[in-house]
Amino acid sequence: MKTLITGGAGFIGSSLAKALVARGDTVTVLDNLSPQIHGASADESPLLGEFPRGVRFIRGDVRHADDWAQALEGQEAVVHLAAETGTGQSMYQVDRYVETNIRGTSLLLDHLAHQAHSIRRVVVASSRSIYGEGKYRGPEGDVYPGMRNARDMRAGQFECLSEQTGEPLAVVATDETSKTHPSSVYGITKLVQEQLVLMTCGAMGIGAAALRFQNVYGPGQSLRNPYTGILSIFSTLLLQGKDINIFEDGEETRDFVYIDDVVESIVLTLDAEHARQAAYNVGSGVATSVLEVAQTLKRIYGAPGELKVTGDFRLGDIRHNFADVSKIRDELGFQPSVSFREGATRFCEWVRSQTIEDAGYERSVAEMRARGLMN
Repeated sequence: MKTLITGGAGFIGSSLAKALVARGDTVTVLDNLSPQIHGASADESPLLGEFPRGVRFIRGDVRHADDWAQALEGQEAVVHLAAETGTGQSMYQVDRYVETNIRGTSLLLDHLAHQAHSIRRVVVASSRSIYGEGKYRGPEGDVYPGMRNARDMRAGQFECLSEQTGEPLAVVATDETSKTHPSSVYGITKLVQEQLVLMTCGAMGIGAAALRFQNVYGPGQSLRNPYTGILSIFSTLLLQGKDINIFEDGEETRDFVYIDDVVESIVLTLDAEHARQAAYNVGSGVATSVLEVAQTLKRIYGAPGELKVTGDFRLGDIRHNFADVSKIRDELGFQPSVSFREGATRFCEWVRSQTIEDAGYERSVAEMRARGLMN
């Protein structure tokens, strides 16, 4: 298959490019080498240098129609990964996120609608952020809580509560039929992006699928980007001998899915011609607390930094979300195979081989405080 990967020089895209080339596909990568991800000397990005022989690289931007036209020529499939991805940053760089994630996708679809092409398959990277808070259960049945109250969180009440009893709700796995109610600008853009691709490609007779990724981690993840990836953020701080300030009470949970499993999910979806206009959760199906992540990394690194549970919180952050992956398992045969403990060990081994620089995390926190987005 001749496949275009947008954002293909990034964390997920570069790993996918290797997997597709290894099985004999012809791969083209479109990427703008964003300094936030690749650093100031983007041409020296280690991920770019690891492309296997034969990958065609185009330095371009999904916000430019001419770059799309060049990249799409002769392709049979598109894996659309290019996006701005910082949940917190999206709350104060709204136009940047809308322009890249929504307009960038609209230019792809506009090209497919008006120009001759050979595209028969589109896979778009969606996100667990489209759900906002995850799925809960209480006396009233299934519950999808809205954004938490800042007053409650200042008082140390972080859990989502039943409106009937005032007691904490029980979190359960989020499936694809769960309510979508994003609590960040990033989540809104990913939901619109997913809807645009599934609806428009369906109208044009192009098979399309959206993969709702949970928290992806593993070797190759940017250690320079202070807005995404708590494993990268925590690793950088610990290896600099710094303390980690853990938000809320540390018991907030996420679903961490290893990069190899994510690549496998994309390959399966590319090949699944029967999966048309479908959305799938991609995760480990296991909830892991932020405090457990920090403790695991500190233990593996043997780092001296302290773990400080601060009670700070960011507006728009969710409390819990982990994936029900039964749909992608039953329909495409996907089965996550790397546990968090194993994946964290592999990740830390890779991090130790990298040059650790100041990623500007403290600066990003200060920006959110200055804008009233963090308490």
